[in-house]
Amino acid sequence: MNIVQIIPGSGGSFYCGNCLRDSKYVDALRKEGHQVVKIPMYLPLFSDEHDLNDIPVFYGAVSIYLKQLYPVFRRAPKWFDRLLNSKPLLKMAASMSGSTNAKGLEDMTVSMLLGEEGKQQEELERMVEWLATHCKPDVVHLSNALLLGLARRLRERLQVPVVCSLQDEDVWVDVMRPDFRDRVWELMSRKAEAVDAFIAVSHFYAGVMQQRMNLPADKIFPVYLGVDPGEYEFGLSTEKPRNIGYISRLCPDNGLDIAVEAFILLKQQPGFEDVRMVITGGSTGADADFIRELKKRIGEAGLTGLVDFYEAFEGAVRHDFFRSVAVATVPVRNGEAFGMYLPELMASGIPVVQPALGAFPEIVELSGGGLTYAPNSPEELSKSLAAVLSDAALLARLSLQARKGVEERLNIHDHAREMIAVYHKLTGRNGNPPQPPADN
Repeated sequence: MNIVQIIPGSGGSFYCGNCLRDSKYVDALRKEGHQVVKIPMYLPLFSDEHDLNDIPVFYGAVSIYLKQLYPVFRRAPKWFDRLLNSKPLLKMAASMSGSTNAKGLEDMTVSMLLGEEGKQQEELERMVEWLATHCKPDVVHLSNALLLGLARRLRERLQVPVVCSLQDEDVWVDVMRPDFRDRVWELMSRKAEAVDAFIAVSHFYAGVMQQRMNLPADKIFPVYLGVDPGEYEFGLSTEKPRNIGYISRLCPDNGLDIAVEAFILLKQQPGFEDVRMVITGGSTGADADFIRELKKRIGEAGLTGLVDFYEAFEGAVRHDFFRSVAVATVPVRNGEAFGMYLPELMASGIPVVQPALGAFPEIVELSGGGLTYAPNSPEELSKSLAAVLSDAALLARLSLQARKGVEERLNIHDHAREMIAVYHKLTGRNGNPPQPPADN
């Protein structure tokens, strides 16, 4: 099949689970013998820009932001648009404080969901025509429901099914002012009519979005996130230093301060003198004050030399991080639809300790590779971390089960085949999926 994946990028300024999820699915689908084209929106997917190549970044973040605020830019010449969408300017935009936050972008979100009725109509037509000319896909897959404004025009012009993933849209929408929040949910519900199928990343989130968007149950297909176990080096946690890891964007929403306070409480107990904390995941300008205050708090607790911040987090450096920690936590304040870091950590043999919120209980139970705790407080997290780190037998068992759980339940190749089965159902294709091409 010829598949187009439309993916909003983060520019590589922080650990973006959505970018990573979609890119890994693309790789897995290609290994199944399908042709897949990644179409980045807003920003490049990763900091090294290897996903740009000859494919334009549609809806360039700088250009559409200026056009949304200042109508004069909508009449700017093409060369000026190309300048705004150049690599240096997009990289700069990725690090700006408001580039990935819903607050301040409410009007833009509504306009994007309006699609051909919004202020980005010209860019929508440019994308649709480019896809019709260069790709001729069998199916188009949107990364999340905030892109539903594209669906009707894509389906109409390309005459192919449109699929949309569902993951953590509520995190973006629910922080908006009530008038915008209600408008966005109403628009997503209405625009969903142009979509043929929705892919929810967990059963928990399928239920959430079925209710929030009033979706028919027969249009929702839960397909878990996953990774290729072969891409991750397994290390038994009992053979590593007893370090606690955190890997996600360094921000309050993801609970980094909860993790740090839990570490401080743990270090006040006897028997954990050797334990360190290792933090990675990147940030934007909006997180700078939070990180500064957090480092000050660590210093006040006398633990500055025992907390390591990894500035880099992509590629080989991320695997270095995995080799350095025995257990990990990302205590997201309101939970998540899944959390891409979970299969990454568990594939490396690292048990996870997560709050009993969102899909975390579902994923931990599915894999067997960790523990959950409640409530999501530093005190409860500290108790759970202490329980795991002080029991070598438990730590070893969870480490082994984490890897096994990924191999058997969160293997991306299994889930890629589930995704293809949905595509086949929508396109009316019968027979077996194509086999991977033979090596030359």
